[in-house]
This record gives sequence, structure tokens and C-alpha cells, in this order.
Amino acid sequence: MAAPAQQTSQPGGGKRKGKAQYVLAKRARRCDAGGPRQLEPGLQGILITCNMNERKCVEEAYSLLNEYGDDMYGPEKFTDKDQQPSGSEGEDDDAEAALKKEVGDIKASTEMRLRRFQSVESGANNVVFIRTLGIEPEKLVHHILQDMYKTKKKKTRVILRMLPISGTCKAFLEDMKKYAETFLEPWFKAPNKGTFQIVYKSRNNSHVNREEVIRELAGIVCTLNSENKVDLTNPQYTVVVEIIKAVCCLSVVKDYMLFRKYNLQEVVKSPKDPSQLNSKQGNGKETKLESADKSDQNNTAEGKNNQQVPANTEELGQTKLTSNPQVANEGGAKPELASQATEESKSNENDLS
Repeated sequence: MAAPAQQTSQPGGGKRKGKAQYVLAKRARRCDAGGPRQLEPGLQGILITCNMNERKCVEEAYSLLNEYGDDMYGPEKFTDKDQQPSGSEGEDDDAEAALKKEVGDIKASTEMRLRRFQSVESGANNVVFIRTLGIEPEKLVHHILQDMYKTKKKKTRVILRMLPISGTCKAFLEDMKKYAETFLEPWFKAPNKGTFQIVYKSRNNSHVNREEVIRELAGIVCTLNSENKVDLTNPQYTVVVEIIKAVCCLSVVKDYMLFRKYNLQEVVKSPKDPSQLNSKQGNGKETKLESADKSDQNNTAEGKNNQQVPANTEELGQTKLTSNPQVANEGGAKPELASQATEESKSNENDLS
């Protein structure tokens, strides 16, 4: 077995620094120059899912976002983060001041410019996070999907879903509750109201319970206004909860079901022909009727015994009807909303890839 590698000693007697130290130092310089390089609390942006090819996904995202961003907000204006003013003419005579000025000019020319859209490390595979600056992500993404829904023109090949992220916080239940109380006010606090659903997805995180998060968020929405109701078919608002590692991403979007859960590949597809659906349903009914007729002809003797079954079913129905109101009265309105939202989240858990 080979012996572990030892650090090589320099001629002065010291040891060479490990590679990790240089990598960390370079990463720190990048963060100082162009903002954060990974997903963290306090950011706004757009969460994008793809299939395997993340580099191509970033290219498509930049192209699509810049196209619609220029349309909504105008051409991008570049600004440096630490743009230092030039020194006075008197300082040019001082050698030390001239040196500082030269170093500052070099730094300003080489540092990364703060862009309107900037990709950062999301912390999960097949997920890209585009940090936004000076725009409203939910309005931009809704504008993109609305245009693609109307024109039915496919503009991406790798991008699957594009979800706006209006706010991020730490992925701990208490932090999420505290943040959501103020985050959800613009949509659900009285006099504002509407129907809603909650969709939840967690990646690379095991300390957050899905049912607890959905129950707490549904309770907060109902506390802001008691007229807010759950609608799992066609809600007015959809609360999107995306957890990646220790960061919780939140947003409230419109037309979630109309735009096929914000899937860029599905939103451009034309709806199926209703005549085909009716014909398929009609064929299904005919086959069911034929099978029912055959079963009636073969089981005429058993028909008399089956006549006693409705009485039992009525008794079972009565017991179920008498037991259901008790559950509703004991649970109240809040557990009912949370359970409905939980059922919806389970159905959508595998949709957000």
C-alpha cells in the first residue's frame, strides 16, 4: 500500500501550501468581485431544472432571459461594484498616491461586472439558479410563459421548468415561519384574498418535514385572511416551496396550472383534440356496456342474491355520513386546508425535477 503523500519543503525551510487554500482564496476573491457564487439566503432569482446538460441550460437561460428582459426593462446597463473615483491632480505628484490609483484602476478593469442575470451554484444536480438584479422574477417568468403559451413557439431544448424565486431564507422551520409571515402579505393579507395551493420540493435536505412545512404555511395564509381558501384544481395563487440543502426558496405565482406547472416544454404543446377524447370515452363506455351485458346473461342466478347488497351499502353509507361530520367538527377548518394542501404536494412532489 502506498504511503500518504507528504508536503514538499521549500528551500527556506517552510512547507508548500495545500491546493485547497488557493482554491478557497480564489473563491473569496470571486465573491468580493462579482457577488455571491452560490445559493444563499437573501437572494432573488430564477430556479431552472434541466436534464443532465447544465452548461447548455445556462446558455439557454441567458439567451431567453436577456431577450425578454430587454423587452420589459430595456437594454442592460453595466455597473462595477467598487468603482473608485479618480484622484485629483495634486495627488499625481505623490508617488504613493499614484501607486494606489494605478492599483485601483487595474482592479476596476479586471473585476466582474454586476450583471442583470448571473448564474450561481445551486447545490443540486440538474438545477440551475440564475440570480437577478433590479427586476421582479415572478413578472418576468410569467411574461415569458404567457408569450410562449400564446405563440406555441418552442425556444429551449434543455430547460424544463423555470420557477421565479422572490425570496430565500434558511431552511429551518422556525426561520421559514418567521420569513413567510411577512413574505406572503402582499398576496394574502386582508383586504387581499384568493384561492391557493402549496407545492413543495426538497433536494439534498433531510431535516425538514414536508407535512409540517405545508401545514404551517397554510396556517399562515389563513391567518392573514380567513377568506383565503384552498383550491387544488385551478387556484389563483400557487405558493412554491423549493428547498436545496440549507436554503429555502419561496415564491407566489399565477396561472400555475394553465402554464403546465411552469414547464417550458409542455406550455408550447397544443391541447388535444376534444373529438378524439370524446371518441375514446365513447368507446370505453361501449366496451363497459358490452361486458356488463355479458355478465348479466351469465350470472342471472346470482342477481337475486345481489339484490340484498344495496341494503348493506345504505347502512355503510349511513355510518360513513354520521362519522364524517364528527371529524370535520373536531379538526376545524385549518387541518382541512393543511390536509388538502398536503395531498396536492404529494401529487406534485415528483413533477418538479
